[in-house]
Amino acid sequence: MDIASLKTVLLVRTHGSIAGAARALDIDPSSVSRTVAGIEADLGIRLFQRTTRRLTVTEEGQTYLTRLEPLIEEMDAAREDARGLRGQPSGLLRITASVAFAHQMIVPLLPSFQARYPDITIDLRSSDANLDLVENGIDLAIRLAPAPKGDLVSTRLMQTRYRVVASPEFLVEQEPVAHPTDLAGLNCLRFALPGLQDNWTFRSGDEAPFTVAVRGNLMFSNALALRRAAGMGLGVAILADWLIGDDLRTGRLVALFQDYDCTASVFETAAWALYPNRSYLPQKVRVMIDFLRGNMPPASRQRPFAAGQKSGDMGSDDFRQDHHSRKHGE
Repeated sequence: MDIASLKTVLLVRTHGSIAGAARALDIDPSSVSRTVAGIEADLGIRLFQRTTRRLTVTEEGQTYLTRLEPLIEEMDAAREDARGLRGQPSGLLRITASVAFAHQMIVPLLPSFQARYPDITIDLRSSDANLDLVENGIDLAIRLAPAPKGDLVSTRLMQTRYRVVASPEFLVEQEPVAHPTDLAGLNCLRFALPGLQDNWTFRSGDEAPFTVAVRGNLMFSNALALRRAAGMGLGVAILADWLIGDDLRTGRLVALFQDYDCTASVFETAAWALYPNRSYLPQKVRVMIDFLRGNMPPASRQRPFAAGQKSGDMGSDDFRQDHHSRKHGE
């Protein structure tokens, strides 16, 4: 019995099916079935009870796999430690992130990462759906959210902030926009996602937050499309600072209500690196997290580019990044 075969059996238990393990390994289900059958024959016990509708772990299988899992993890950890001494992390690293974040924040960093770690192969899966890490065999997910909760382990990469923006051309055609309540008379470009469509929330200093109902004739499920629509003068949008920094600096977009924080969901959000809860963190994942965290721009406290202001007039001060790791639910 080789280690790869034993890992395959553990995947079958994790996914609860032959097909699920095959998808994670990107191989034919018949190959997984043969692997399981071969190990069962070597052991002289049945690990799984299989029917046409479901697969369950037998009592003997549960005892064996429970003892096996930490041994496999320890062998992986030993191999990672040995490779670490050699200084060459390697292997296939599957990452998932939203389409916009992958495009704007991760892809530009890949040349530097590959120059530093040439033996790591990156499989970047851009998706605005929250892919299941175990089901899809993903090592690392980047999620934009409040502090996540669940069975995964999370590390904050950077704080995020949202701004209400529009193009100068769009604003020229409107009545003066001075207060968030003025949005009621504007065409607002919205995310086509539950809970993000109809209300934007604002706060300023110690004042109580307030919500403004927004309406508009265009909705998008992708932040890149929303950003482009705003730049084309189709309406007002609420977008993350990491996505529109260049647009604000060049004046392609103008930030409104610069004295207010704003959100379409909650104020305290961040970019989080999530990975499965394991007894050790593979070196290829560890170096990617460290690389991303070291190369993500700090959250900005600068006053946004506002209507009537030249891009060269902006000032900024550095924001000290508060990085930390936590296990969800703690």
